[in-house]
Amino acid sequence: MKKRIALLGSTGSIGRQTLEVVERNPGRFEVEVLTAYNNTELLIGQARKFQPNMVVIGNEEKYAGVRDALKDQPVKVFAGARAIAEAAVLESVDLVVTAMVGYSGLLPTLKAVEAGKDIALANKETLVVAGEMITRLAREKGVDLLPIDSEHSAIFQCLAGEIMNPAEKILLTCSGGPFRGKTGSQLAHVTPADALAHPNWDMGAKITIDSATLMNKGFEMIEAHWLFGLAPADIEVVVHPQSIIHSMVQFRDGSIKAQLGPPDMRMPILYALGWPERIANDFPRLDFSQLASLTFEKPDLVNFRNLALAFDAIGQGGNLPCALNAANEIAVGAFLSRQISFPAISDLIGEILSQAPFVKNPSLDDLILTNDETRHRTEMLIKTGKFATH
Repeated sequence: MKKRIALLGSTGSIGRQTLEVVERNPGRFEVEVLTAYNNTELLIGQARKFQPNMVVIGNEEKYAGVRDALKDQPVKVFAGARAIAEAAVLESVDLVVTAMVGYSGLLPTLKAVEAGKDIALANKETLVVAGEMITRLAREKGVDLLPIDSEHSAIFQCLAGEIMNPAEKILLTCSGGPFRGKTGSQLAHVTPADALAHPNWDMGAKITIDSATLMNKGFEMIEAHWLFGLAPADIEVVVHPQSIIHSMVQFRDGSIKAQLGPPDMRMPILYALGWPERIANDFPRLDFSQLASLTFEKPDLVNFRNLALAFDAIGQGGNLPCALNAANEIAVGAFLSRQISFPAISDLIGEILSQAPFVKNPSLDDLILTNDETRHRTEMLIKTGKFATH
């Protein structure tokens, strides 16, 4: 039988590539649900092509336009965040692909796990904000959390068959982003366009900026902590500019397993959708004769403080990773709109975290309150002009 998929965030980079994987494997997968927040034109086109049972547009103001455009199609159309969460728990859904960006992915993922749906997880912020809650609930419900991020997919693959051999260390690789090697004075003058020019990966704007600041790697470290049960001290970030080794696992005998492949997100997407089977494909293969060298270096925690801030936040635990994510989302938006400089992203987040009220064992309500209050405090701090560009 075909695996029926609810794709949350179908118009983003991961969403579009997921649909490409589905289209290449029509005998294995079918789309049951498509959701997007704003991009109605692309969502409507996807709905016409893939004929899902349900479509949800997150922005309720755009509901009528999507409904009218699809009135000649056998597709149910809904709107709003609650409808996205409800779509994720439909009985007809076998696998929920969470490709939404940022905090918005938390509630639908939580509801899907509560309903016993397996999750193909591309929304790392869900585990950054509520990792303990999500992973505990997944264990209780017998839900598989299948990582889509290339790094976590690599770790997941390296651990396959090693059930009796716990990992000693995770080596989380990092491209270094577009500003690897730049000094603080150089970073003060970079523009959003500069930051969006990633050397290896084609991603959405928010995750591309996170990659440039190394916050993306900080989030991935927190995600790896929850997915694979290693302490943050046992997760080492290694800068690997070629993005060929997607991550590695070191075992207690000193052996290291690595997963390699071209920087192509369709491969980890297909692995998550097809798991536990590896599905044949015609994606480009590595040609080792064309690889001049694979290099490695330590990350620069002085000029790229976000990675250090992430280690600090998960080290303290509680609601601080939630505050980290909320402050980062606002700071990235402010940088993209040229309200603050690139280095000010870290300065702003650091100041917010130093003032954040600490909750050791947060409930969902605590996390929602932390998210809302942190966003507000971050926006107010930006308005003071203290971090304004000059």
